[in-house]
Amino acid sequence: MPISRRSFITNAALGAGVLAASSGAAMPQDVKTIAGFDDTKTDIDPSTVWQQKFDRKVRMGLVGFGVCQFGLGFSLQSHPNVELIAVSDLIPERCAAMAQAAKCSKTYPSLEEMVKDDTIEAIFVATDAPSHARHCLEVMKHGKHAATAVPATFGNLEEADMLYEMVKKTGLNYMMFETSTFHDDLYAMREIFKAGGFGKLIYSEGEYYHYCYNPIDSYKGWRIGAPPQFYPTHSNAYYVGVTGGSFTEVSCVGNRCNIPQFQAENNVYKNPFGSEVALFKTSEGGMSRMAVAWDMPGIGGEVGRVSGERGAMWGGGFRGLQDANEQVSKMNLKKPLLPPAVDPGGHGGSHGYLGHEFVMSILENRKPLVNIAWALNMTVAGIVAHQSALKDGELLKIPQYSF
Repeated sequence: MPISRRSFITNAALGAGVLAASSGAAMPQDVKTIAGFDDTKTDIDPSTVWQQKFDRKVRMGLVGFGVCQFGLGFSLQSHPNVELIAVSDLIPERCAAMAQAAKCSKTYPSLEEMVKDDTIEAIFVATDAPSHARHCLEVMKHGKHAATAVPATFGNLEEADMLYEMVKKTGLNYMMFETSTFHDDLYAMREIFKAGGFGKLIYSEGEYYHYCYNPIDSYKGWRIGAPPQFYPTHSNAYYVGVTGGSFTEVSCVGNRCNIPQFQAENNVYKNPFGSEVALFKTSEGGMSRMAVAWDMPGIGGEVGRVSGERGAMWGGGFRGLQDANEQVSKMNLKKPLLPPAVDPGGHGGSHGYLGHEFVMSILENRKPLVNIAWALNMTVAGIVAHQSALKDGELLKIPQYSF
């Protein structure tokens, strides 16, 4: 009998507690400070009933149980159409904790060992961001579907092209778990856009603000001084995740702040910026302002707004021309119910929907929502934006990906 997502949200603890409830493990104490983990409310259609369409189970491997414990954060281990074959983490204690939390008896000491297991057909990569592209390439090289935490690649345009070619060559499913794409507002924006409610988007905005005076613990310290626009997908989703389009050119400026890690001599990226704001041209011929900031105390979150020729969503519901208002008022903009054991999870109740989408894309033999083109168009635009900021806002062209 399907359970109400509302009842779960009401009764579950907030933030890290939600992930702990879904994984069965206690979260590290400092996880409670990570932006997005306390944002668990989500608007689900109470009239929907989940029905299992497939008897088959996707044989899955999960990799990564670091500070965010994202390897188990998307309820893949609980999905009725998943058979969890094995889990992995480089640190033995974390690997053991992951196996216990997931109730999985089989472990591997590394992703490189897991990919050799011919009984696994898909792997979710929740490793350090600089390794995402390399690890997904390794997964697909061994004939397995790949999903990854964000971003698709970390500041590396060559890896982006390699990922793109690998997906085209193999025909395997690749998905990036961008949380903003299943925020209530962005989900509604996407449905309205598909129905023509906005018309052409003239302008869009996205913001990811996460104050980081003291960097979050990370594998080999990869977060220390990271360029903000190397982590752009939470904001860029407020265009790409709405329309399926891309950014074609960018001018970006950065703020040189007094936080020690954002002095160029104090980080491996030689990055001097604590925040970067990019102005993009879009593939529709419109404009987008996308901001990522680590140096703004007092504000936080992943938010966005869109405005089109027929109407806008700007800090609330849809408002626009009379015929557009009437059209949108008749639409169901709530998310459907998830399988009973799948929690909506953190980041605006997006986690469960991302995991479910990846599983269903494999079973239905179709490309997933945040496919290789969406993932790279969200990610690469930020890489080029950082290059622009280093050149005092020079207008630069952005590589384009379609699928």
